[in-house]
Amino acid sequence: MTAAWALAALWLALALIASLLSIWLRISTALSEIVVGTIAQLLIGAVVGAAVLGTDESWVKFLSGLGAIVLTFLAGAELDPQVFRLKWKEAAAVGLASFFFPFLACAAAAHYLLGWAVMPSWLAGVAMSTTSVAVVYAVMLEFGFNRTEYGKTILAACFVTDLGTVVALGLIFAPFTIKTAIFLGVGCVVFLVLPWLTPRFFRLYGGRPSELETKFLLLCLLGMGALAAWADSEAVLPAYLIGMVLAGTVGKDHALVRRLRTLTFGLLTPFYFIRAGSFVSLPALVAAPAAFIVFLIVKVGAKVVGVYPVTKLFGSPNKEATYTTLLMSTGLTFGTIASLFGLSHKIITVSQYSALVATVIASAVIPTVIANAFYLPHHLLPEAEPETAPAEPGMAAQLRRVAGKTE
Repeated sequence: MTAAWALAALWLALALIASLLSIWLRISTALSEIVVGTIAQLLIGAVVGAAVLGTDESWVKFLSGLGAIVLTFLAGAELDPQVFRLKWKEAAAVGLASFFFPFLACAAAAHYLLGWAVMPSWLAGVAMSTTSVAVVYAVMLEFGFNRTEYGKTILAACFVTDLGTVVALGLIFAPFTIKTAIFLGVGCVVFLVLPWLTPRFFRLYGGRPSELETKFLLLCLLGMGALAAWADSEAVLPAYLIGMVLAGTVGKDHALVRRLRTLTFGLLTPFYFIRAGSFVSLPALVAAPAAFIVFLIVKVGAKVVGVYPVTKLFGSPNKEATYTTLLMSTGLTFGTIASLFGLSHKIITVSQYSALVATVIASAVIPTVIANAFYLPHHLLPEAEPETAPAEPGMAAQLRRVAGKTE
């Protein structure tokens, strides 16, 4: 066990370094963990060998996968059902446009411009179609938009986009067999029963030091994740849907969400993001930067072409429409999840993975900087101060709070 404890200490040391960097540089912790993982693999690999980091250890893979599952669940649980019911047409239209246009455009660019094979091209389309709920939510909190109808509508649109991403990931890359039919059938029953069972179960047995609520949710997530893996699908798909159907229960229990975030961001997601970053090959990216440049231009361009006309259709002024479009162009967690899925299942190569993740990271920062610097809709700002920590101007403060939020 000595080697296991030493390896665990190494990973937590990297996670601590990433957290300190996120504080000093005032950026997302997820972003700093990806960067630390990339640099650590490069330096450790050059000095003592890449195997020292232990990315292929079974327990590292388990904690990494569990981090992705719980993080995806929390993202789904952040949905506000009341706002979605009120503004579902606008949220659905913006969200679907935000998904389909970059999905198709980036898949076509990968195949016809970069010469990628069919399946890697589709995987690139899925990875580039995402919108970062974490980044958008941080911006909403920074300016107080999260308390306005405008901000809640954008957040609902983000969920529509990422739901499309998760569903596409599961449907395109999972063969439809009898196992798939069983998975879908059991999933439908679970998604219908959980909203009825969960609040009643929590009222009867919850609120105790044994953390029964957390155990119940982890049982549901791991059980459906195991069924998804058995059906050759992806475990994040049922996790996201479970989060959505329980948004009215779990999402409103702020104490429970806070405890889940402590578990997720304190232990699990560092393993996921550092491991994801360790697979990025900087030499491959420097040697062939064309894919990164193409994907970034095509993704943001497709978001503009798709989202901007939809926002105008619902009566948004030019500045507000541009601001919404740029925020919907961001990406982080789900783009990384899709890219790592492709690499793990040998759908894409290391160089292709590096280009995709580098694009995802860039899209988390560049559109947000432009949006808040030039297109902030001041007329929508609430008069009262947001009920969060004191505001800090600029992109730094917007991304600083991402560490405690989900994508």
